[in-house]
Amino acid sequence: MIRALIYDLDNTIYPVKSISDELFAELFSLMDEYADGVDQSDIAAAKEEVTRRPFQKIADEYSFDDELKQKAIEHLRQLTYDKPMQAFDDYKYVKSLQVDKFLVTTGFVKLQTSKVKMLDLDNDFKQIYIVDPDTTDKTKRHIFLEILKKYNYSKDEVLVVGDDPESEIKEAKAIGIKTVLYDPERQYTNNDADYLISNHREVEELLLK
Repeated sequence: MIRALIYDLDNTIYPVKSISDELFAELFSLMDEYADGVDQSDIAAAKEEVTRRPFQKIADEYSFDDELKQKAIEHLRQLTYDKPMQAFDDYKYVKSLQVDKFLVTTGFVKLQTSKVKMLDLDNDFKQIYIVDPDTTDKTKRHIFLEILKKYNYSKDEVLVVGDDPESEIKEAKAIGIKTVLYDPERQYTNNDADYLISNHREVEELLLK
């Protein structure tokens, strides 16, 4: 029986694109400013990736200029969001699930904390963890293992729910925790997750497996 659920935040509880244009306006301007010598298709792709992955990984992948990386990270360290935010409509089903729930998200602490506040998530989760690549070498798998140890769960009593096959899904699979890929737009036809869902309502059925 499943005793605990571990959820991702970005694009799992709310759609990043709903705030990304405003949130990342200054970052995108910086990327444009330092775009000399970088293919415009790469800049466009990198801007899209910012809505899904940590900036540090994107900067390395696209070989961004060191000055751009430094200025962007200095900006992102202080960035917060204080406008109204809306979770996915089906998040209401997550709130009603009668098991322990944890939130594990990767990103800059100030920004992720502000999102949690604007979405009013504090009371929805037993504990909230923010993995900040700017300050720690830990990844989500380290936090997953910490949760198992702290709350005395076995690996088969936990499900990790997220939208990214290369992030929380991969990290959970690596340590033997079953995974649920949340794919409301049905863009994945082949993935390594144990379960594929398009609506959070489906998680309730998985608790009985």
